[in-house]
Amino acid sequence: MKKLGIVITDGVGFRNFVMSDFLSEATKEFDEIIVYSGLPESCYQNFNNSKLQIKELTVFNEGKITWAFRKWKEIGHLQKHKDFYGMNDNLVSGYPKGNTIRSLFIKSIYAFTKLLHTNSSILLAEKFQFLSFSRKKVTREYLEILKEDKPSHLFFTHQRPPYLAPFLYAAIQLKIPTSTFVFSWDNLASKGRMLGTFDYFLVWSKLMKEELLYFYPNVKSDEVKVVGTPQFEPYVLDKYKTTKENFITKFGLDPSKKIICYSCADVSIGPNDPIAIKAIAHAMRNKEIKEQTQLLVRTSPAEDDSRFRAILEEFPEIIWNVPKWVLTRENHQESWSQRIPSEEDIKDLRSLLENADLSVNMCSTMSLDFMLFDKPVINTVFGNLENGLYNDQRFLNYVHYKKVIDGNSVMIAKNSRELIEQINETFDNPEERTKERKAMIDLQIGQSLEGTSKRIAQVLSKL
Repeated sequence: MKKLGIVITDGVGFRNFVMSDFLSEATKEFDEIIVYSGLPESCYQNFNNSKLQIKELTVFNEGKITWAFRKWKEIGHLQKHKDFYGMNDNLVSGYPKGNTIRSLFIKSIYAFTKLLHTNSSILLAEKFQFLSFSRKKVTREYLEILKEDKPSHLFFTHQRPPYLAPFLYAAIQLKIPTSTFVFSWDNLASKGRMLGTFDYFLVWSKLMKEELLYFYPNVKSDEVKVVGTPQFEPYVLDKYKTTKENFITKFGLDPSKKIICYSCADVSIGPNDPIAIKAIAHAMRNKEIKEQTQLLVRTSPAEDDSRFRAILEEFPEIIWNVPKWVLTRENHQESWSQRIPSEEDIKDLRSLLENADLSVNMCSTMSLDFMLFDKPVINTVFGNLENGLYNDQRFLNYVHYKKVIDGNSVMIAKNSRELIEQINETFDNPEERTKERKAMIDLQIGQSLEGTSKRIAQVLSKL
């Protein structure tokens, strides 16, 4: 019997692998599906299938010793690859400023790994990390679950969350083949180490495969499968399609005016969002934008709209789309991961992508979303080390985004004046970068959106 275990880590994994066609396609390839969920079981109330089981995993709380070995592993990985700007940026930003016991310990890891950060030393740190929780109650519980279920393959829908390491350890101990999906386009060249060592890897594109083989030299080429990503599959599924008329009515838009969409980051990297939003709003009021326009702001799914209340009061003409993501569990070590999207929000996002005339964002993955619909994109990066604003211009040096810039698929605005000029240029010639946008999609995604879930399910069935 072919039995697939699927580890759903967080809200984005839920969106990618539950709200796409993946589960229905997987049931065609496997006799039984068990979803091991890092989200509450109540999230799956509307999924009834005789082949499908949902099992909520007990949350693993990382102890101090485990944390110490994980930090060694992750910092060592960043030290090894600090020639990459994003890796070094995370390395520098993670260096403690204080002198608490915890801070001093982290500083000692920095000093140690600066001298020793070979691949074998990083794998040794991972070995000690896994040994440190091997006798924990939750690990024993995971072992019993997998012994009872006997999945023929265990698929992790995200490669990084450290609180899933004991579940991976349990699978390794029981010799259950494992695979993981590389979550996002920036993860390999700028983020920390994966949570552990998997047997197989599913990636977006040939580019991502090349990156994975570079950063993880123990991985063999035939262990990496290029499948595309289900992140964008809802844009070609009929169940998420709505009409332009519904979109216009729902958000109170004027069908005669152009729509500028500003997509916010979360507050940790998007503190300059209010500045860019106000720049556009002022320009609209002062008629500095040639076309008749309206501004729709979509906030980050990771937070509510509370930090924008002052803007809402000052510019009541701005239209807001606050993503309808529900917080399913509080007091989690990564609380943002426990937010899941509603079907309504996916429909809203797709409608926005289809009907907006221009995307403005701060170097976000939303740039790709809009490029899929051949919409012009302007990236705002107003801050640097000299002007006192949050330094978002540094993101232009991240490897994944340098490819976007070098490919000429977006425009870059470093201040309000440039932003308004570029908005006008874009409205004058919206098709100017169509060829470059398509090339960037082909590079970063690498597979057709149609049939993504089927492709992934078929690949997993052959592993």
